[in-house]
Amino acid sequence: MSGCLFCGIVEGTVPAKVVFQDEQALAFEDINPQSPVHVLIIPKRHVTSLQEVEAADQALLGHLVLTCNRVAAQKGLSSGYRLTVNTGRDGGQTVAHLHFHVLGGRRMTWPPG
Repeated sequence: MSGCLFCGIVEGTVPAKVVFQDEQALAFEDINPQSPVHVLIIPKRHVTSLQEVEAADQALLGHLVLTCNRVAAQKGLSSGYRLTVNTGRDGGQTVAHLHFHVLGGRRMTWPPG
């Protein structure tokens, strides 16, 4: 999708520190990390937000969650991590491309914000 920052990362026109990718997903370091480990996992296909997914996207969503687990293990987060999906402006979503945050490397507190 033209103008989408994360689509630019998928296309290779926007630089990112990629930590994992396959045919459906891309994982890269967040440029403004909120914890010692902060990786974003996105679908390579443009999906605007969690609000936009449909029943046909079930396999993709499952793949993204499994990719989050894989990245967490790769980053050594064996004692736990937080998985977050911000949805919509009021939910804190700042890039209109579905993305999961894997946060870890420190003890997480509650409530988150």
